Amino acid sequence: MAKPMVVEIPHELGRDEARRRIDEGTVRVREALGKSGIAINTLAWTGDRLDYSVTAMTQTVDGQIDVGQDVVRVEVRMPLLLSMFAQKIQKIVGKEGNKLLLTKK
Repeated sequence: MAKPMVVEIPHELGRDEARRRIDEGTVRVREALGKSGIAINTLAWTGDRLDYSVTAMTQTVDGQIDVGQDVVRVEVRMPLLLSMFAQKIQKIVGKEGNKLLLTKK
């Protein structure tokens, strides 16, 4: 495993609303990935921490999402083979996280 990648996404939603949006977002992601060959192995909440594990093309990525009052911390642990894509993955996580947490509802 390569060094974990960490993305922090600030927000002004409060812990409960941020957690709710992340929970809804994981449902949409699961539906979108259902036919893509990407398997979500684990999505498990423990308090305000979501542990996850995803497998694609025999490579497993896992980590956790910690929901705070004003920041969401996303940690991604990926195999060394995928670590060459870490910067691209980091940008995608930041962009999609911002869309999820900054959009007014």
